[in-house]
Amino acid sequence: MHRILLIDDDAQLGPPLAVYLARFDLALDCALSPSAGQARLAQGGVDAVILDVMLPEMDGFALCRAIRRDSDIPILMLTARGEVMDRVVGLELGADDYLPKPFEPRELVARLQTVLRRRVAAPPPLPAARPDTAGRLLFDGLLIDPATRSVQRLGQPVALTSTEFDLLHLLARDAGRVFHRDDILNQLRGHEADLYSRAVDILISRLRKKLEPLEAIKTLRHAGYALALARLPA
Repeated sequence: MHRILLIDDDAQLGPPLAVYLARFDLALDCALSPSAGQARLAQGGVDAVILDVMLPEMDGFALCRAIRRDSDIPILMLTARGEVMDRVVGLELGADDYLPKPFEPRELVARLQTVLRRRVAAPPPLPAARPDTAGRLLFDGLLIDPATRSVQRLGQPVALTSTEFDLLHLLARDAGRVFHRDDILNQLRGHEADLYSRAVDILISRLRKKLEPLEAIKTLRHAGYALALARLPA
């Protein structure tokens, strides 16, 4: 059973939501403040976080930033009225997804299941990067292992969020191909998803920083993005 942590100061939200999530084999813990949420995360055993933007002590954006400094745990942010800037800022700070309030519990479950499917336990460091036939994608300075959803940059493991890994894997599967923002959104979120296109630019920016000093992703003006590294032979 996956354990989910809800950080929201609405004391009336948690109990009925916990009952609903239990129907889908999801256990819910509740924290009414950022400090309580951080204390619960420090205990371990949490598989994903539902984080409200409007919180006492500090807002959800500051808490998202604090969580992301220490962990790549999936974060789903609850944004007031689905404001576009709330979504963009949340994604920029490292959130994996967002859901506007008020929300339908079934949609929340669907989004949680999606981020949980993407996440696997952090694997041990991979052996030295080398071409093989195990499905790994090997580039000059970069190794991507879809089976363990792990990445090495210059022989060192790189911690990526689930969405960042999916974006990198998408570009790497067809290295050199230019992906338009709409292509990326449709691949990562589905055709029906309402995701502001600037989110792609934010995700690309985050991914580039994590892959430095490799110049891994190139931008083609008015066209899109492509993986710029040379593929090594298997």
